[in-house]
Amino acid sequence: MPFEKEKKIEAFLELVQKSDNIVFFGGAGVSTESGIPDFRSVDGLYNQEYDYPPETILSHTFYCRKPEEFYRFYRNKMLCLTAQPNMAHKKLAELEAAGKVKAVITQNIDGLHQLAGSKKVLELHGSVHRNYCESCHAFYDAEYILHSQEVPHCEKCGGDIKPDVVLYEEGLDNRTIQEAVSYISQADMLVIGGTSLAVYPAAGLVDYYQGNKLVLVNKTATPRDGMADLVLQESIGELFGKIEC
Repeated sequence: MPFEKEKKIEAFLELVQKSDNIVFFGGAGVSTESGIPDFRSVDGLYNQEYDYPPETILSHTFYCRKPEEFYRFYRNKMLCLTAQPNMAHKKLAELEAAGKVKAVITQNIDGLHQLAGSKKVLELHGSVHRNYCESCHAFYDAEYILHSQEVPHCEKCGGDIKPDVVLYEEGLDNRTIQEAVSYISQADMLVIGGTSLAVYPAAGLVDYYQGNKLVLVNKTATPRDGMADLVLQESIGELFGKIEC
């Protein structure tokens, strides 16, 4: 088994070296190594206890009906502003600078890819770092939300401020989806990392890949393992740390 694992890692590194149009599609598992909790893992948010399930709290309906409760949870569990990029984030930025990675598509809202230096980042679910007044659309950063009380209000007009994140019951941004489809369909190598591929429509983006270098990197099995050209159940940070740019 160790021999097979070694061979798979070698195959992955060789594919990266031979590819110059790589697209990376990542989920929560990319950021768990930076200390940001994964919603669906054994120790993730979905297995902790609150007055309401996280799926309920992070829904559009709940945000509208109980905004104070929403923001209490949001500040405590979603604003991990001290988190730092790990080796996966850093290597993706290096690979982009080297001209090999063309885009990073992420389901995460933490902004760690940009903090690591990646330029072309498509955020399917938005970002905690963008917040807007629902009345006048004035911009507020994550620090403003973190240090506000109860429901944050706009300093200009007094309107409620909403994070630019996609809540349950809300649709994804069509322009971002279309751009992601374009990059994936043109990629010669697609690396999917740190995601269970269980959340749609984001998980369906893999269907647009037309190449023969589909790599899945996740600590547990996914429903798409059978269609991948290479499957590695590895720590994504450790694996990417082996890449030489």
